[in-house]
Amino acid sequence: MSEHPAAADPSELAGPPPEPSVAAVDGPPDGAVFRLLLVPGVVPASWVRTWRERVTDVPLELVHAPAADAQDVLAAGGAEAALLRLPVDRDRVSAIPLYTETTVVVLPKDHELTTLAEVGPDDLAEETLITPADDVLRWADAPGEPSLLPPPATTEEAVALVASGVGLLLVPQSLARLHHRRDLTYRPLTGAPGSQAALAWPADRDGDPLVEEMIGIVRGRTANSSRGRAATPAAEPDARKKKASEPPKGPRRSGGAPGQNRGARKAPGRGAGGGGRSGGRGGRGR
Repeated sequence: MSEHPAAADPSELAGPPPEPSVAAVDGPPDGAVFRLLLVPGVVPASWVRTWRERVTDVPLELVHAPAADAQDVLAAGGAEAALLRLPVDRDRVSAIPLYTETTVVVLPKDHELTTLAEVGPDDLAEETLITPADDVLRWADAPGEPSLLPPPATTEEAVALVASGVGLLLVPQSLARLHHRRDLTYRPLTGAPGSQAALAWPADRDGDPLVEEMIGIVRGRTANSSRGRAATPAAEPDARKKKASEPPKGPRRSGGAPGQNRGARKAPGRGAGGGGRSGGRGGRGR
């Protein structure tokens, strides 16, 4: 799904953001690319396709970073925007929330809690919970007992520990799907904090037309929104001028001379004479 066009010269992306007015934008620099950073589990859905259909002059490149490093990469100019999880440092990064993910408990398929459609905090009271170093829930008073093992470095390593039977894992549903294993399953966890996904961008790019375009796409704005780069189509005024220059249309006539029109109206009368089909039908009647 990722495209890998030639990387843009960083100097082309430097400098203060231009005015958000569409009329003031002449177009992106030659060779410009819009890099969208993704953290594990966050899926860009149809937004990538919409960008590639709508912003044909600026290629979209997907880049990846661990959740813990996403803000630093973004603030350092490693991407123009990112789909990550809140919270963010608002002094360095601007963000708008998109959706909140369901928290689930990952457990072996033969675990007794799999008999439940959803799990509550009380159901975890006697369970051992594994918390990886890259945990994104940050649930300080999570139920259950913390594991005595050293915290695994990543969620992927924590999933492997669950498969070995040493504990359970609490993660956003997208991470449970990302690290799916045949010997594991998951159940929704009620009463748990959710993980909120967001679109973020460097604070010094506020008002950048391309960032505004991405904001519009994730918010469902149309291509002709007043805040998009394609907000002022030129075809409509031209069409109105062309229509105004056309001569007025008179009544529609089927022929040239008036006599011809009257003759066309008399045609049925000729069919009623002896040489027409009506006369033939009369003869058959006799």
